[in-house]
Amino acid sequence: MRTGVAMAEVGFGFHQLFAEQQAAFRLRLGNLLPTGAWDDLRHNQHDRAFVVAGALKADLLADLAAAVDKAISQGTSLEVFRKDFRQIVARHGWTGWTGEGSAKGEAWRTRVIYQTNLLTSYAAGRRAQLLAGKYKYWVYRHSGAEHPRLHHLALDGLALPPDHPFWAKFFPPNGWGCGCRVFGAHTEAGIRRVGGDPGKQLPPDWDRPDPRTGLPKGLQKGWDYAPGASTAETILTLKDKLPRLPAPIGARLFESWPAIKGKELDQEFSDFVDKALGQFVQGRHMVIGALKPGWVDAAIRHGVTP
Repeated sequence: MRTGVAMAEVGFGFHQLFAEQQAAFRLRLGNLLPTGAWDDLRHNQHDRAFVVAGALKADLLADLAAAVDKAISQGTSLEVFRKDFRQIVARHGWTGWTGEGSAKGEAWRTRVIYQTNLLTSYAAGRRAQLLAGKYKYWVYRHSGAEHPRLHHLALDGLALPPDHPFWAKFFPPNGWGCGCRVFGAHTEAGIRRVGGDPGKQLPPDWDRPDPRTGLPKGLQKGWDYAPGASTAETILTLKDKLPRLPAPIGARLFESWPAIKGKELDQEFSDFVDKALGQFVQGRHMVIGALKPGWVDAAIRHGVTP
């Protein structure tokens, strides 16, 4: 994740969390990177790494990552995260972090860490859902923020095919605190159902760089990419990786697997059984389940490694 400038209020609640979002965030937990500034990593490097600007110690980063994971997996509030943050900072003696020394500074910094991680993991999980749904159109919806960014508001209702180059830069969030979202639709009627406008056209100069920023208007520095684009396929194809992972890692990965993938496995196995009853099937492999992490740990303690 990144830390950066002040953020507007996000126009939707963070408590409507889903398994793909959790899986997207947990892909970052194997790569805890110490960084000095928010832009030490750029663009989709954030899809596979967890950073907090200025946090250089591995144990400090691990505890901060666990606090964010708690917020995502349990839907805990910003205030709960702030309490966890204070305890972590005190326990590790972390000083010199941006925002330290005042209630206002701490409130800003904790909000940045909390919201940015939840927004970007939401985007990655949402993209995975849209790809799984094989939608013909993706529909841009403004967050409904009380003080809207006019360029984002102007995109509200725009419907474009998933492979349109627009989504490579404008798949939200498109700036600090941007709460815009994307919905899927198969038909023009479906576009309308999710609040889109089938007749809305993308302005011809949508990708023209703003001389002041060098980026298309509506994008803030560091946000001219699609969060989660580099990991969405991974989230959807975890089943192909599970058999090759060490048992402790594979068990935990399976445990945090998106619920939609479990349903797909059930359907895949059901289709396999139907086919096997009607003809001879040879050379077919699939994942149908996994040991629980506690079982794997207990077996290892008794000298048995699955």
